[in-house]
Amino acid sequence: MAEPEPVELPMFPLESALLPHEDLPLRIFEPRYGALVRRCVEGGEPFGVVLIAAGREVGGGDSRCDVGVLSKIDEYADLGAGRYVLRCRTGERIRVSRWLPDDPYPRATVTVWPDEPGEPVRPAQLRELEERVLALFERIAAARGATLPGRDALLGPGDETDAGQRLYALASRIPIGAADRYAVLSAPSAAARLSALGEAVDAVADMVEFQLSE
Repeated sequence: MAEPEPVELPMFPLESALLPHEDLPLRIFEPRYGALVRRCVEGGEPFGVVLIAAGREVGGGDSRCDVGVLSKIDEYADLGAGRYVLRCRTGERIRVSRWLPDDPYPRATVTVWPDEPGEPVRPAQLRELEERVLALFERIAAARGATLPGRDALLGPGDETDAGQRLYALASRIPIGAADRYAVLSAPSAAARLSALGEAVDAVADMVEFQLSE
């Protein structure tokens, strides 16, 4: 299989870690990102989204992670004065090979980063993780006296044929923080992603038990 070709993309650093195939609503008011929106809308091209490691979204001067996702603008509304409301959808995972000058907006040379070869993730391993996630949701619901919806509503239909993609879908439904989401995103293989997500689920479960014991 040929290596993906590097491409130059406009980039949008955020204070949250996005995973493939998630909705991404954005409100744009900074002039530099208004220019990014116009480029993407006029050219029909995607932009990259990465997690900010340190700093803030507004004003620049941030430190950025090097693994992110492609994102495509599905709908937009021009509010005037360089302000926009966007509805975007994330796509494939990308890896930044080189950051370019922010002129006028963040830019980078990136490559699409598919999962690397590794130990296969067995269906039984996915089911075991799903059961742990369900148990976590049930524990939270019981503490709140709430009734849970069905399995598909909680975990998704599970119709992904690829284990790595299924793990992304599961991670998007679990209340884990940005660092754990980034660990899931940056795991090189499906097996590594299974391990990262399992650790994140355990951490959330421990936190829930601690809070309920107080």
